[in-house]
Amino acid sequence: MDDRGGSFVAVRRISQGLERGNTCHSTSAEVVAGSTAWLGRGLSCVCAQSRESDARPSFDLTPSQEECLQRLQNRIDIAYDSSIPEHQEALRALWNAAFPEEELRGLISERWKEMGWQGKDPSTDFRGGGFISLENLLFFATNFPKSFKDLLWKLEGDRSLWEYPFAVAGVNITFMLIQMLDLEAVSFNSTVKPRTMVGAVFLKFLSENESAFDLLYCITFKLMDHQWLAMRASYMDFNTVMKATRRQLERELLLEDITRLEDLPSYSLLTR
Repeated sequence: MDDRGGSFVAVRRISQGLERGNTCHSTSAEVVAGSTAWLGRGLSCVCAQSRESDARPSFDLTPSQEECLQRLQNRIDIAYDSSIPEHQEALRALWNAAFPEEELRGLISERWKEMGWQGKDPSTDFRGGGFISLENLLFFATNFPKSFKDLLWKLEGDRSLWEYPFAVAGVNITFMLIQMLDLEAVSFNSTVKPRTMVGAVFLKFLSENESAFDLLYCITFKLMDHQWLAMRASYMDFNTVMKATRRQLERELLLEDITRLEDLPSYSLLTR
């Protein structure tokens, strides 16, 4: 907790021992408001840490890598705008993934809080991660629906009484990856080069798979939850868990035998 008094939503577990096949109506939770620094933009003080060990030789980009990186940067620069039809439809698609049995009327609903948003209008929580954070969640729901639902409804493991909010944790993961890969600092000119080995490795994956950032997001989310359970964490431990997740992810990306993201050890945690 810091003196800025940033808001948070902690989800208290009420139902235990839920069956994996249950719908969201089988999950009972109450939302508790308070203040801490780990949610939304407040997490930047955790993710934006630089270390002396991050200093690496720079690497030249191929034209293909530069083009792929530019497209990803363009995605990152898009702010969520609830007046844009494409953004509205993406939010509806996320609702359908989380609450397939209930139609969303308008874009505002109290049930968004069950997914882990801070209020009944998720648009206010996208400011820290932009539209790409919504795209990341949709990619997760579409490509790894079982893992998505397991994490959303906390169906696996010995869970804490006070759990992390799924949706806003997802926005924070997007923000953390952007910082870890140094994507906000890129400017395109004749001397563009990644500034870390992790960034250089990621660009290799990105040039071979344009969905590399989205896939890495899914791996990171599942790894974060794995770390959460291993550390028997509660909501006040979120920053510590995120730091541990980032360190583990960086180690895995730098393993010598990794030729694609699917080779990362943590990829095996995902289930479709």
